[in-house]
Amino acid sequence: MTDTAIISRDKTRRTAPTVLRKVWNHRLGRFGVTVLAIVILCAALADVISPYDPIAVDYEALLAPPSSAHWLGTDELGRDILSRILHGARVSVMIMTLAIGLAFVIGIPIGLASGYCGGWTDEIVMRIVDGLLAFPMMILALAIVAILGPSLANAILAIALVNMPGFARLARGQTLAVREADFILAARSSGLRQGRIVARHVWPAIRGNSIVYGSLKCSAALITESALSFLGLGAQPPTPTWGGMLSGAMQYWDAWWMSLGPGMAIFLTVLALNFLGDALRDALDARISH
Repeated sequence: MTDTAIISRDKTRRTAPTVLRKVWNHRLGRFGVTVLAIVILCAALADVISPYDPIAVDYEALLAPPSSAHWLGTDELGRDILSRILHGARVSVMIMTLAIGLAFVIGIPIGLASGYCGGWTDEIVMRIVDGLLAFPMMILALAIVAILGPSLANAILAIALVNMPGFARLARGQTLAVREADFILAARSSGLRQGRIVARHVWPAIRGNSIVYGSLKCSAALITESALSFLGLGAQPPTPTWGGMLSGAMQYWDAWWMSLGPGMAIFLTVLALNFLGDALRDALDARISH
């Protein structure tokens, strides 16, 4: 292994704590990390901290406004909205993690292989990716769920499939930018196998941008999931979802509290994910420039 490759990889390892520290010190990044930590804790501890069963019907508390008994009020079936928001966080976190994770592990290797191999392989793969990117994300997700049927698993699969082409194109573009770099040429000259070069040298050089892109796509995944649930194509009742709660609130305009809670949950989570993506981008740019 060449000294250039070793130095490049060790530099990436050493600067990882620096990047995390820069994200936390970033004004927007600290807000994003804090809000996401709260959302994740709420999702993990929903069974413990929820004041009521999220699917329990209480006919004596139908459409009750916020009070000491129900901090965020109740819905048309008397279900506690705060409890449903806390359990809905679990659905949102699971969908973001699984859908974007699946898109990541499928799209990134495809883009790496396409960009590094080039030739007809690159042409075929990119034409397929371009064809998928030609469809608006929401329309394609709706079509996939309509074909497979409405369910939580199908919503995750649909969100993963519509986000996968973006990861593939990003990885391909970044790979094209680094495959002729000196440290890659040195690794080839040393006799390393092509797969080892991609895994140990090309991927570490592009993973920073891939992680930033993934954090930004999480917000898009949350919006897509909320839209699918709003249309009744995501997780099915009585499973609480933020989008499904907004859909139910549309029928009761006077009960403003029914839409306020889930709407603010979606807004703050999406905002936090975007802020985190901006902070990661700035931290990585600062690392590169210095």
